[in-house]
Amino acid sequence: MSDAASADRGRPRGAPPFAAHEWMIAWRYMRARRREGGISVIVWYALVGVALAVGTLIVVMAVMVGFRAEFTDRILGAEGHVKFYAVAVRDERGAMVRSIADYDAMTERVAGVPGVIRAAPMVEAQALVSKGSANAGALVRGERLEDLRDLPYVANPEEARGSLDDLPRGLAIGWGVAQELGVDVGDRISMILPGGQTTPFGTAPKVKGFEVVYIFRIGRADVDKTRVYMTFEAAQEFFNRGDTADQVEAIVEDPQALGSRASRTEFDQQLAAAAGPRSVVWTWKDANGAFLSALDTERAVMFMILSLVVLIAALNIISGLVMLVKNKGRDIGILRTVGLTQGAILRVFFLCGAGIGTLGTLIGVGLGILFVIYIDPIFDVVNFFAGGGIWDPEIRMLTKFPAVLRWEDVASAAGLALALSWFITFFPARKAARLHPVEALRYE
Repeated sequence: MSDAASADRGRPRGAPPFAAHEWMIAWRYMRARRREGGISVIVWYALVGVALAVGTLIVVMAVMVGFRAEFTDRILGAEGHVKFYAVAVRDERGAMVRSIADYDAMTERVAGVPGVIRAAPMVEAQALVSKGSANAGALVRGERLEDLRDLPYVANPEEARGSLDDLPRGLAIGWGVAQELGVDVGDRISMILPGGQTTPFGTAPKVKGFEVVYIFRIGRADVDKTRVYMTFEAAQEFFNRGDTADQVEAIVEDPQALGSRASRTEFDQQLAAAAGPRSVVWTWKDANGAFLSALDTERAVMFMILSLVVLIAALNIISGLVMLVKNKGRDIGILRTVGLTQGAILRVFFLCGAGIGTLGTLIGVGLGILFVIYIDPIFDVVNFFAGGGIWDPEIRMLTKFPAVLRWEDVASAAGLALALSWFITFFPARKAARLHPVEALRYE
């Protein structure tokens, strides 16, 4: 009778894959001490490595998604989602102008497009604001009060002083502008428009005093340090616009339905048709598309880079299993002799490696989720010990550290770690299964 036939007679019949005795043997090997042929120290290294790699991947993805979401929210909360300009033409003096004379009619047509919440005319210009010896450049926008109330981060900002309802008698200025000038609600500031008025001696700057009635902080440094609002009629008068507007802006129900210059959507075409043949459509994606695309690309690249970190951490499992197979050669020979099949041996050692990867992944997922949930207090502690200044809102445009936990990102990180750890576990487990009992017991 052949050796294979003899071995088959001793094998347990009807034992399904991953039976209880396979789990028991795997658990026994996992918790064995080193002097008993175990790999406890290497197991801990591999487990900690996988946990940290998975947790880091989850945190980085959450921060990058959060930064994009927060930045997009700040854009959409302080701006119209789409703007309409007139095609530039030359006036009687030969200057290029883009004023909209029939702005009320254009506004009504745009507001009638399905999906548009509201449309409003606007005057926009740059000016210099000053208080004593302090000066600041400002982007001044003139809008009707009822239209300004529809901008969430202007009507309900992070911080505010005064009342937006008092706008007809003054100016609303950003927090950074107020700090630059050293003013508060009730103070008067001067607005200067270079070359704003014609005199017998030529053009001269136009200067007019305004009361500060409202100070807002939306959390975007570029807006807080430059934005000034006034009523639409006051802006027409100060900037010599007559009865015209510079643009019409609209807020839509689904900002993501808008396209960019590179890829206009059907919704964009409907808006352009409503605005008229001499109009130019400029969406929020046109103004910020390059930055948002860069964030998306960076997020994809960071996922790939951190996936390599997960792979490196998972490779530590191979080291542990190779040593375990080497130390348990005698046990493998005995188990094969008493009837365990090659498949059973493979599954025993696969369970050892997969158990390390699975436990490390679960710990990493828990750590990553907890870190994201408590990221603000954790970051405050880090910023305190670092002496402050790590998060500069003037550079990063946001006043808070954003993080958004998406379960699809958690699932991607966990799935990647599990797939890698289970896959690489197969090879040392296969080596253990192919170990011949005679070879394993030859020197015992």
